[in-house]
Amino acid sequence: MGTEFSVDLRDLKFNLFQYLPLDRLFETERYGDFDAETLESVLEEAHKFAVKELAPLNEPGDKIGAQLRDGKVVMPEGFREAFVAYGENGWLGMHMNDELGGQGMPKVIEIAANDMFFGANLSFCLLGLLGTGTGHLIEAFGTEEQKATWVEPLYSGRWAGTMCLTEPWAGSDVGALTTKAIAVEGSDAYHIEGQKIFITYGDHDMTENIVHAVLARTEGAPAGTGGISLFIVPKYMPDADGSPGAFNNVECHAIEEKMGIHASPTCQLTFGSSGPCVGYLLGEECRGMAEMFQMMNEARIMVGLQGSASANAAYQAALGYAKERIQGRHYLRKRKDPSPVTIIEHPDVRHMLMAQKAYSEAMRTMLLDSGLQYDMSRSAATPEERKLWEEDQALLTPICKAYCSDLGFKVTELAMQTLGGYGYCKDFPVEQYLRDTKIASVYEGTNGIQALDLIGRKLPMGGGAVFERFCKRIQGLIVENQAHPGLASAFENLGHALGKMVGCAQFLAKRGREKPDVTFLGATTFLSLMGDVTCGFYLLDMAVKADALLKERAAEQDAGQDDAEARRSWLQSDPEAAYLDGKLCVARFFASWILPGVAGKARAIQSEDRSPMEMVF
Repeated sequence: MGTEFSVDLRDLKFNLFQYLPLDRLFETERYGDFDAETLESVLEEAHKFAVKELAPLNEPGDKIGAQLRDGKVVMPEGFREAFVAYGENGWLGMHMNDELGGQGMPKVIEIAANDMFFGANLSFCLLGLLGTGTGHLIEAFGTEEQKATWVEPLYSGRWAGTMCLTEPWAGSDVGALTTKAIAVEGSDAYHIEGQKIFITYGDHDMTENIVHAVLARTEGAPAGTGGISLFIVPKYMPDADGSPGAFNNVECHAIEEKMGIHASPTCQLTFGSSGPCVGYLLGEECRGMAEMFQMMNEARIMVGLQGSASANAAYQAALGYAKERIQGRHYLRKRKDPSPVTIIEHPDVRHMLMAQKAYSEAMRTMLLDSGLQYDMSRSAATPEERKLWEEDQALLTPICKAYCSDLGFKVTELAMQTLGGYGYCKDFPVEQYLRDTKIASVYEGTNGIQALDLIGRKLPMGGGAVFERFCKRIQGLIVENQAHPGLASAFENLGHALGKMVGCAQFLAKRGREKPDVTFLGATTFLSLMGDVTCGFYLLDMAVKADALLKERAAEQDAGQDDAEARRSWLQSDPEAAYLDGKLCVARFFASWILPGVAGKARAIQSEDRSPMEMVF
């Protein structure tokens, strides 16, 4: 009852093959060898791997956790074997360069596969995410020799990678780091000396080598982020044949005891404390922070996916439980029929389930669309077209990261509430989803930083033209469907919410110049507001498509739509029709219950209340 991992594969297929214009990719030179049938088969294989290989390791991995023994991290039983299969089956580097060991697939398919993988076993998947990210950094900024040495082993999963930014005295303020890189005379090598903390998979026994991407300051470099360089620092120095050789004095001194993701070792590392630790400059000196942003921006999309994937998994668990858990009597029939019913009959439970479904499905679509924008930018025919797609994705990135991680946690909380007392117990998986998801709002740039990035960098892009283009996309959908039968009032609510969002953006832009503290105080609320509007847009856009498909199906089956009882009977007997109808229901729910809250958030932002700044704590 609600204990087995489950994925709504139908919803993923709807997004990819019926909603998003994936066929546009097949018309490009880069992705011309792919088609919908091939990618659907990839999706189905990913589903099998998630359910059969990753999900069974999730609960045991959480209970046992990664353990530090004699200075080495030991992973839970089965993790190493699963990771070998993960690499051999091609699930690592799915969208990476196929000439360097990747699969060359569209990013949007990788996001869809990881939607299932992350939901099945988030702790496990973080290793592959960092390895391919490190490889892509080297592919983008490395020399030909560096690419030949490091990239293929990272994309294939023979080696793993990390991102080493944070230090005990330099968290979000990366510019305050003190790790040093000392040039070795007569060599292209540097000696790396320093300490890094909160390093995901900083040490483990799942691969033969670990390649650390380390931010450090060279001798004489200026203070702040402008003086930071990026270095390749292996755990073991590769021999001439590429096999791991001498230990490079990268030591793990502790792993953090965390609220969640117990099977993902979060390490404290020291470089060069017991002997020389060799690193190699990646890219240009003093350009490390700019280079690292490539990996960070890619990771931010995937961190948002962690929230969305956990939300979808938690919702499926809550839905399965609600359909089987018998408790209480029916609220309309309790006098005539005192027999107990499943809790899915209770209005409060249904309301919680609808909220979970709405948020989960909207976040999934937002992230998949972001992946498609990435693919369109990489396959664009002209630099101008590429720039437009890159800007569209850049605008959505802080929302994908922050909104999806915040709301992912909220959905797992609602799932726990749906299960009641059992949700709080380890007998059911939602309490692990809740614990594992919370970190997503903290790492890869806290969500407060994402909000500042949105209002400070993304809204002003192109003099506001990128944000305006996004708003016109929403407005166009509203105008096309303002008289839509069954959805007209929902589109009216979306129109009101869009107006509030535009008004708030204009307000923040003006106040940013006059009263910056008012803008900073409103940043997080504005990101939440924009996330609501964005989700409302996706849900209603999908509802229009689903409604057309549902009408076609009803006509084919001669299913009566005017008689409510006959229509409900048809939906109960036809899972596909019920799925499509669910898209309309969830869109109306979001428009009626969530979008009106945008007005309240807008009033709060525009109140110019400065009480947090005036408070003497």
